[in-house]
Amino acid sequence: MQQRNSGKRRPSGTDGSDFSYRMVVDNRYTKVAKGKSTLSKILIIQAVVLLVGVLNMLFTLLTNKRLETLAAASTSLTFISIMIGELGRKRSRVNLLKFYIAASTIGVLGSIVAIFLSDSQVKVFNDLSIWETEKVLLLKIACVSIGLFVQIYSVTATISLIGNMSPPKRAS
Repeated sequence: MQQRNSGKRRPSGTDGSDFSYRMVVDNRYTKVAKGKSTLSKILIIQAVVLLVGVLNMLFTLLTNKRLETLAAASTSLTFISIMIGELGRKRSRVNLLKFYIAASTIGVLGSIVAIFLSDSQVKVFNDLSIWETEKVLLLKIACVSIGLFVQIYSVTATISLIGNMSPPKRAS
């Protein structure tokens, strides 16, 4: 049996002068690949923050407190938007990514409004001595704050990805 040479020879059918015909990947496609990777990481972080928020809501239910409807609705909307964002990222669908931006932003803003409208939040800010007993509220505020910063980063990364996914405009 013949042994192969380890690459010291030139491939058959070429004399080495065909380098000008080789394909080069456009910079835009490289940016799309990096943007998709970044968005994947952002979606994972958003899902973890959302999971902590859901656990916080479950803890609220276990302590026989009233579940806030706005917080539950915004959490559900954020969950759905993360799923749609992942689908848009995988399939490179600009419309799904735009819906992800809008829905997740509405979900995060709904969570912020739910924090400001909650009864326990008003009590804590009026009487700062009960911070020790309201650790659940602190966790909720921390979750929403982290979610807001992740959302801001998510919107900028997704807009950049959408810009790179769209075909370049031709000058007429």
